[in-house]
This record gives sequence, structure tokens and C-alpha cells, in this order.
Amino acid sequence: MADSTTRARALKDDDVIRAPELSGERVAHGFFTRRGGVSTGLYDGLNAGAGSKDEASHVAENRARATATLGLAPDRLATPWQVHSAEAVIVEAPFSGERPRVDGIVTATPGLCVGVVTADCGPVLFADHDHGVVAAAHAGWRGALGGVLEATIAAMEKAGARRGSITAILGPTITQPNYEVGLEMVAAFVEDDPERERFFQPGKAPDKRQFDLPGFIVRRLETAGVKAGLVGRCTYGEPDNFYSFRRTTHRGEPDYGRQLAAIALRD
Repeated sequence: MADSTTRARALKDDDVIRAPELSGERVAHGFFTRRGGVSTGLYDGLNAGAGSKDEASHVAENRARATATLGLAPDRLATPWQVHSAEAVIVEAPFSGERPRVDGIVTATPGLCVGVVTADCGPVLFADHDHGVVAAAHAGWRGALGGVLEATIAAMEKAGARRGSITAILGPTITQPNYEVGLEMVAAFVEDDPERERFFQPGKAPDKRQFDLPGFIVRRLETAGVKAGLVGRCTYGEPDNFYSFRRTTHRGEPDYGRQLAAIALRD
């Protein structure tokens, strides 16, 4: 899949997480950690967040290393402008102008890599190996509750996928022991479905709860009719491996990096 324009070095196997359920002859993918990059200071490692205040050249090199690991040139990566929406788009080429403000991105074009960046929210990679369609979605609690996963699946079907053939894997995400929320968030979840209260456990204070974002995401995927799984890693709990918005907030740091999750059909 690689060509002569691929100049960045690929990352070590230990610097990227791959899900066996997504792996295959037709698909290259990776949930990238923060290891193996050139960023320094607060962003130390493989910061892929163009929206961070990191040096642009460092972010570009980090993203190039990620795409090289998937066998692609740097200009073959398409990531949206994420806004915690429930919208998804189908793409056939990298973005040449302003990126669409969506949180799901789908392609059936071989040699094009689609991805999302996260720092606690859920990165979900999708693949229909049989029909040649892949996708990535950024699922924070707002997007997951609003329907970004279902919107991404629907866009995959428009691109030629079949729901029963889609596999979706959730990458590193903040986990329940580290995700304290207020009662107003519980109310938003249970308003339409009281059974969603099972994703909340008592917090340290009476007006706090611990939210199981990974469990909620996987349940939404299963209900949508796709094969679902997760890698089971916590962004907050592994500071050497992942960036975390919430950990940064608790430490009083001014900014944070983002890790990339990306997937592509092989040429």
C-alpha cells in the first residue's frame, strides 16, 4: 500500500494497538498510543491533535508516522473537525479545504485512511471486510447518546456495507472508576430509557455518579445490529500510554494531546 512519498518511519508494534477482529488482508488499522512520537513537554509522544497548541510540525510528523505504520503516505489520512455531533460523512479523498464538522467518517476507497482523535472519548473503528467499507467514529457521551454510532453505521450501508457484516471495536477510553459525573447527566440518559441507569454507579459524593462510557458504547453498537467489542484500556489510568483530557484537568495543565485511531482499506 505504501508509495514513494511515504517518508516517515513506521512505529514499533508496541506503540499501536490492533484488534484481531478488525485485522485482515483487506484492512489496515491501529489504535495509536502516545508512544513513538516527536512531541515534547505536555504533549510528550505521538500527539495527533491538530487542535492542540503543540507545534504544527510535530503533529504533522506524528500523524505521518501513524499513517506510515498503516502503509500509507501522510496525505492519505482524512480526519474530521470533531464537534461531539451525531453526524457522519462518506469520503473518497483527503480533505482539500475546511474539514466537515462531523464525528463519523466512512470510506469505501482503497488506500484512503479515515480516523478520529480522542483523549478520553471513545474511538470506534468499523470494518465490513466482505463489502469493502471502513469507518471511524468519535463517541463521547454526547455523541454516543445522540446517535453518532448509528449514523456511522447508516453511512457505511450507503457506501455498500451490510449491517450484519460490520464489526466495530472500541479503542482506549476513560473507564467507569475514573469517570465521575453529576446527576444532571444521569437525568439526560434515563429520560428516554430508564434502563440506562445501569451504566451509572454511586460516586464518592451523594450528587455524583461513575459513568461506564465503554459499556454504553458497546451496548449501543450491539443494539444497532453489528458485531461489537473493545480493547479494554483506560486513557485516564495509563498516563504513560495515553493522553487524557480529564487527567489534564485534574492536574491543572493548560492543554493536552490526542491519540489517533485510524483504519484503511488496502489497495
